[in-house]
Amino acid sequence: MSDTSTAAIDAGATTFETIAVVGAGVVGLCTALQAQRKGYRVTLIDHDAPGKGASLGNAGYLATELIDPLSSGKTLRGALAMLLDPHGPLALPLGYLHRSLPWLLRFVAAARPSQVERSRVGLRQLNRAALPAWQRCLADIGASEQLCNSGYLLVWESAARLADAKAHARYLQQWGVRCELIDATRLAQLEPALVGTLSHALYFPDASRMREPYQLCRLLFAAFEARGGRFVQQAVEGVTADTQQVRLKTSDATLRFDQAVICAGAWSKALLQDTGIEVPLEAERGYHISMDSPVVSLGRPIGSAERRFVISPLDSGLRAVGFTELGGLRLKPIARRFTTLRRHSQALVPALADPVLSCREWMGHRPTLPDSLPVIDRHPRHDRLLFAFGNQHLGLTQAAISAELVVDLMAGTTPTIDPQPYRVDRF
Repeated sequence: MSDTSTAAIDAGATTFETIAVVGAGVVGLCTALQAQRKGYRVTLIDHDAPGKGASLGNAGYLATELIDPLSSGKTLRGALAMLLDPHGPLALPLGYLHRSLPWLLRFVAAARPSQVERSRVGLRQLNRAALPAWQRCLADIGASEQLCNSGYLLVWESAARLADAKAHARYLQQWGVRCELIDATRLAQLEPALVGTLSHALYFPDASRMREPYQLCRLLFAAFEARGGRFVQQAVEGVTADTQQVRLKTSDATLRFDQAVICAGAWSKALLQDTGIEVPLEAERGYHISMDSPVVSLGRPIGSAERRFVISPLDSGLRAVGFTELGGLRLKPIARRFTTLRRHSQALVPALADPVLSCREWMGHRPTLPDSLPVIDRHPRHDRLLFAFGNQHLGLTQAAISAELVVDLMAGTTPTIDPQPYRVDRF
């Protein structure tokens, strides 16, 4: 790893202000490191250990081809069928429906063509910059091996959906996303472990993944500590700011900093309310199962276009990830979601039906806004308070570039991409 005497501090950095980064997920870890590179003295604060939230549970895949927002006319037209399917990808627990209704109304409104286009532009510019930002981040801490150019396969089981695959390929190519339509024979050559009844797939040769999300977070945190970073494991219960400082109230003390960045994921909404800002942030619950199977090998992440889940090879085993479930922060995991993931995984990879296979279950919270864009911005009234949260399904993908953008804003440097789509006051 680089140390603070060399590449860790940006050559142009002149400030040694104190900075708090609230949230030790992958976005917060990248932000803390990026602030250190600019010469700031950084304290990282979280109620949990670093990397233990949603950052732990993702598929490890940098989904840079996902440039369309979740809300669109196509999504709304298919929503009822997805909800009625007991093994479908969308779930609205009845016990939380009354709480999620205001967010759902905003989500429907975000399907307006003009808003979809704005969201697509915002997602595309972040995703195009995502991989180079990660390469810079990992090279700086000596962990480039964590990033693999694996490729990605989006598969279809039904031959009747061949036209869908062709149309999707044409659409992505017009946006500069390179992909190739392949038939069942070529698919079987690339991934022999997949079920032999698959019809066709789109192959994304430029796609990348991380070897292991939690190990990635551990390496980011180790570099942060090695460069003099301080970690405080306490919940932030309140935020206040003025022209001189930002104050963070925890159960033990009130901590004071020159500036602060809120990167608290699904927990960011309550902290912003303290400062007079309401954001329509919902805790979208995602599920995964991780399977140890020495006899099953996949070379790259596999997405199912029909089942709408991803199964990915990680250092810890195969991981199947799925579901969009609006259930808030307090509901317990719903057991049948794990059953569905097992069902889908075994349908694509028959060897995973082995009854003695070890399987671990996890549920976490994605921070999702109705327009599918994150917040990367400065408080409109308090210059010393900034935000980087709300990356929905793309937190891992966009973490390094989000960190670069928010630290540029903090340092008064012109960001490398237009930050306007990610304003906190856009709602």
